[in-house]
Amino acid sequence: MEKRNVFDVLKERGYIEQCTHEEEIRELLGKESVTFYIGFDPTADSLHIGHFIQIMVMSIMQQYGHRPIALLGDGTTMIGDPSDRTGMRSIMTFETITQNAENFKKVFEKFLDFSDGKAIMPRNSEWLLPLNYLEFMREVGIHFTIAKMIAADCYKNRMDQGLTFFEFGYMLMQAYDFYMLNQKYNCKMQLGGNDQWSNIIAGVELTRKKAGKQVYGMTFALLTNSEGKKMGKTEKGALWLDRNKTTPYEFYQYWRNIDDADVEKCLALLTFLPMDEVRRLGALEGAEKNKAKEILAYEITKLIHSEEDARKAQEAARALFGGGADSENVPTTELTKSELGEGMPVIDLMQKAGLIKSKSEGRRLIDQAGVSVNDLVVDDIGATVTEKDFEDGKLMIKKGKKTYHRIKLV
Repeated sequence: MEKRNVFDVLKERGYIEQCTHEEEIRELLGKESVTFYIGFDPTADSLHIGHFIQIMVMSIMQQYGHRPIALLGDGTTMIGDPSDRTGMRSIMTFETITQNAENFKKVFEKFLDFSDGKAIMPRNSEWLLPLNYLEFMREVGIHFTIAKMIAADCYKNRMDQGLTFFEFGYMLMQAYDFYMLNQKYNCKMQLGGNDQWSNIIAGVELTRKKAGKQVYGMTFALLTNSEGKKMGKTEKGALWLDRNKTTPYEFYQYWRNIDDADVEKCLALLTFLPMDEVRRLGALEGAEKNKAKEILAYEITKLIHSEEDARKAQEAARALFGGGADSENVPTTELTKSELGEGMPVIDLMQKAGLIKSKSEGRRLIDQAGVSVNDLVVDDIGATVTEKDFEDGKLMIKKGKKTYHRIKLV
């Protein structure tokens, strides 16, 4: 049986949003092994779920015989991408950027085969740091007009808040990345999230003007829910791929609790399940939909963490929702006896456990009967817990209907 064109696979799963030359890209991907790249700026010490769509695309592309370049943007991170930002990114030291890049590398190695050059992971500091400003402006700057650049969404949205000249150079840097990767590795495509469209077009045009070569760009959907809002935001911030920042249990629970309307889309974008199965699960209704959510949560947790982590998280969730709130895999905060003293207000305990951001949020939750301690609803804002509330040194707080947290007295 003839192998499918990866373009059709990506389109069917809902990844593709925009293409510079749709027909030519499909034809190119069908007839040769294409080297393509996605850039990742190591601005944090962990990748988050928004990056995972891009990792999935790289993995699928490689399965169909194409060669990924996971470009670590340690050079561009020294400026920071103004796309989708309301203010200038804080300037980081090169040592921090390098450490973050190493953390990213470990994740890429789980999903891509780097043996024998099947995938590569260069850093753009290699060509950006030695640049001479005057030479760069003569070679690259002359190909960009101010009018065209400020019309790009990534700049237009920042004009009122104050866009620095420092950041204004980001588009030129990213365009230069594409040109350099084309020169060094015959890279013919740049892929990225839909917020990168302007930067990708800039790279396509620069490579055509400087090298006289036709290269291509393709963007894919950002991870949004059925209302168009970005997914992957939790009470603690982003949904991180690093277990030390988002535990496997918290990660699993996020997907177990998403809206029914988002299940099919997430199964298509964030798992390798066949599309027939994705559609079958997406069509389930009522209580049956929870089975689809369990499968979604299990599959994503297995990919990001491990099968064992997924199994433990699933068992913990089932134990809690089945009424047996004593699983060892529930998020846990340790509390010393000296911290507890004669007693600690429930609101203070919730704040220590990271369940609320402020005391006013805690008071509001208690007013709405949204907090339980050991399955008893807390109805007094001033309620405290004492040592006698701990059974075998453990106590369970429940926030809302679905968030459980164990406190362990040590």
